[in-house]
Amino acid sequence: MSEIVNSADQTIVKPGEDVVASMAEAFKGELLSAVDSSQGTLVIDLDGVNMVDSVGIGVIIAAHNSLSHSNRKLKVINVAQDIYGLFSTMRLNRRFTVEAA
Repeated sequence: MSEIVNSADQTIVKPGEDVVASMAEAFKGELLSAVDSSQGTLVIDLDGVNMVDSVGIGVIIAAHNSLSHSNRKLKVINVAQDIYGLFSTMRLNRRFTVEAA
C-alpha cells in the first residue's frame, strides 16, 4: 500500500517497495485514483525502491499518459542510480521529470 500525500498543487505517491509485476496492479489503481482525485502535478517518490521492472515502467508511463490528457505533469523523484540509468536509456526523462536520489 502506497503512502499518498495531497497538497494544493501536487500529490506525492510513495510506493515504498519495488515497482514490479507482483505489485503493479495495486500500484496502478493507487496512481489512477491519485490522478482522478487531485489537481496539479503527480509526484512518484521512489525513495526505498531498488527495482522497477518492465511492468512497473508501464504503470508509470500509463500515469504520465493519463496526466498529459489534462495538461498535468508527472515527476519521478529519489530515483536510485540504476533505475535512473534505465529511465535515461529509455529516454523517459524526455517525457517527464526524473530526479536522481
